[in-house]
Amino acid sequence: MQIGVPKESNPAESRVPLTPVSAKKLVDLGAEVVVQSDMGAGSGYSDQDYTEVGASIATDRSDLIAKSDMILRIEKPDLAEISQLKKGCIHISYLDPFNEGEIVDALAAHGVSAISMEMIPRTTLSQKMDALSSQANLAGYVTVILAANKLNRILPMMMTPSGTIKPAQVFIIGAGVAGLQAIATAKRMGAKVTVFDTRPVVAEQVQSLGAKFLEIDLGETGQTKDGYAKELTTEQIQIQREGQKQAIADSDVVITTAQVFGRKAPVIVTKDMVEAMKPGSVIVDMAADTGGNVEGSVANEEVVINGVTLIGQSNLPNNVCRDASIMYASNLFNLVNEYWDKENNTFVLDRENDIIQGCLITHDRNIVNETIKNLNR
Repeated sequence: MQIGVPKESNPAESRVPLTPVSAKKLVDLGAEVVVQSDMGAGSGYSDQDYTEVGASIATDRSDLIAKSDMILRIEKPDLAEISQLKKGCIHISYLDPFNEGEIVDALAAHGVSAISMEMIPRTTLSQKMDALSSQANLAGYVTVILAANKLNRILPMMMTPSGTIKPAQVFIIGAGVAGLQAIATAKRMGAKVTVFDTRPVVAEQVQSLGAKFLEIDLGETGQTKDGYAKELTTEQIQIQREGQKQAIADSDVVITTAQVFGRKAPVIVTKDMVEAMKPGSVIVDMAADTGGNVEGSVANEEVVINGVTLIGQSNLPNNVCRDASIMYASNLFNLVNEYWDKENNTFVLDRENDIIQGCLITHDRNIVNETIKNLNR
């Protein structure tokens, strides 16, 4: 079975879907691994690094795509490139199936079995394949680094002959995977951290990291079966806004992580809250590219409102592309390895398996994922 790894078509993407370590593991399984020349350059891997572990190098991208039985990549395929894929091949990548209906339809029409890495179910067995969580961990770390770089003061308390500098106040909204890593990073850097999450059940996790949990009574909230926060009502969002106003005004850094999978992000920090912050303060909006948690933030831009810097950078793991590549490549290998037939050296799509049912979007010229199939498109 030939596993092909084309170079990412987005020039801004420095992460790579396969590292030499993971390539060797696939070769050891019995796969024929072919990577496009310079595929690993963004994260510092040379073609020689791949050939030394048994992979082959392809210089013709179209030929690589046309001949591969399986394609591994990070970003969704270009629409124009789908027709070049080998009919019946397995394509594994991020896919954004809720919003990329045209791409999903094209993959189905061409007979591609498309697996969406965003749709890996959150179960104990699938943790090792969960790319959303692995990348969110790094994104949470990056938010604090970006904020510290833009902030007009230091994060830790510092005692000097000139006097004592108080620690910076950091307010984090959302204690999911990214939020928890942001908490841990900000605490390691010496900041005083306060956190709010719509799920009271996470208060203990927040406190175990040394942060204060801000309690706001929103009524019935809870979380989904996959551990995500449930979408709030309009009334609950307003209660949350009112309850966190003072915490935001007192903070030097605000980090927002609230996203609803497949939908527009809720606006939970309004412009008047931004304007109430001290000049020189910083807000990092992790949801900027899905509509934004902060009124006035712009995807992939820095906006200054009354002296407060709003950072709306997307693809945060790309800032630490080397480690992001290692983690994503490990997720991909674990997925392939889980369903690899070692006797026949091939990947088996077990349609009865819960994980495959969750992440397989198209197969045999049909959209087979029940959630995506039932979307109003």
